[in-house]
Amino acid sequence: MRYISTRGSAPALDFEGVTLAGLASDGGLYVPEAWPRISEAEIRDVRGKPYWAVAQQVMRPFIGDSLSEDELGRICEEVYGSFGHAAVTPLVQLDHRHWLLELFHGPTLAFKDIALQLLGRLFETFLARRGGNLTIVGATSGDTGSAAIRAVAGLERVDVFMLHPDGKVSDVQRRQMTTVDAPNVHNIAISGSFDDAQAMVKRMFADRSMTDRFAIGAVNSINWARLMAQVVYYFYAAVQLGAPDRKVAFSVPTGNFGDVFAGYVAAQMGLPVARLIVATNINDILHRALSAGDYSAGTVTPTDAPSMDIQVSSNFERLLFDLTDSGGGRDGAALADQMRGFEATRAMRLLESQSLAARGLFASFRADADQTGNAMRWAWEHTGQVIDPHTAIGLSAALGTDLGSALEDVPVVTLATAHPAKFPEAVERAIGVRPDLPARAGNLFERAESYDRLPGNYDAVRDYVAQRARPRS
Repeated sequence: MRYISTRGSAPALDFEGVTLAGLASDGGLYVPEAWPRISEAEIRDVRGKPYWAVAQQVMRPFIGDSLSEDELGRICEEVYGSFGHAAVTPLVQLDHRHWLLELFHGPTLAFKDIALQLLGRLFETFLARRGGNLTIVGATSGDTGSAAIRAVAGLERVDVFMLHPDGKVSDVQRRQMTTVDAPNVHNIAISGSFDDAQAMVKRMFADRSMTDRFAIGAVNSINWARLMAQVVYYFYAAVQLGAPDRKVAFSVPTGNFGDVFAGYVAAQMGLPVARLIVATNINDILHRALSAGDYSAGTVTPTDAPSMDIQVSSNFERLLFDLTDSGGGRDGAALADQMRGFEATRAMRLLESQSLAARGLFASFRADADQTGNAMRWAWEHTGQVIDPHTAIGLSAALGTDLGSALEDVPVVTLATAHPAKFPEAVERAIGVRPDLPARAGNLFERAESYDRLPGNYDAVRDYVAQRARPRS
């Protein structure tokens, strides 16, 4: 399996190369040269298997020769054997049609654990083989940071520098990052938004003064290995609901488009996905892009769903690349021009061909604060389920999107992306119940915090990393 950049001019890499590289050298994102296919018989074959075995089977085509079958199986079994639920991502039925896919049973109580626990093991394996050091620079709107830090804390050859927008993540989210006591972990609170932090991370990948000295790697969903790991739970859920002999729809609360793009990958591989509902909050660039072709960034508005308070969705570039066709298939040069225009103006109209192609699989929905609260109350009053604000946005979209008469019997799975105890104030305001942290979260509010505050200035962040990171070799 070879990987190519969405912008067409970076060298192709194998799976080990893209895992360690993160962002492509031309500023693009890596995707497989061609989508692997899984037959209906192979999809049926995963029924009844434990999650780790499904992960091994689904991810195998993407990994090629970078890991042996035994290495991959051992890593999957060790990673997913440590989650707080034996099913790893259990399904919960809400009514005759609607389901929740609980993705928050990992160590930091969010869906990011499913990919990042695996990514930490991949870094460890590949660096032990290659030698040298890796400097991870990431940005988080709340959950990626804690999951990434938990995955790599204490690794000998990895330094991690995680940027979060100061004062714009929940107390639980912040503490899950800043209370980790490990010499290779560096937390940075920057003034500004997640988009500002993400822009600094991307700029560092293109900064020769940094990349010549340090091997810069990524844990954000710009890293292909993260998306690959998320593809697994679409297969795992769908086969429990009848796939490949029955179609399944998914409603995905998303800001950066990575989680829902994993569903798109599953569909390209052969999973019968009836529809992917892209659920946004009032920071609705994805809803506007998919419903009206308007991919223009506004000002980030803080909400009770901070992980979705994003106006530039990095992974949307991967979809646009796959839908950009100049007569010969995916066109990296054409997309590079399109993205340069967006980066210069923060506004872009989707091509008509891109919009038409996206509508074949995607629907979109925008949930405001009232709709989010209503969905939390509906889940509590009708099913006894306590859900967090992000999941509530997904559920609001699932309940509010008309999929049409042709799909009226299709089950709809809402991705429950975070444990409600990560956002106790918002949950309590909505339903009058304050969720408790599960025991596996430990004494989070008793541990000391450690982090540094920096201005929203690239030079300050670059100098901070350069003074603390270990050179590539």
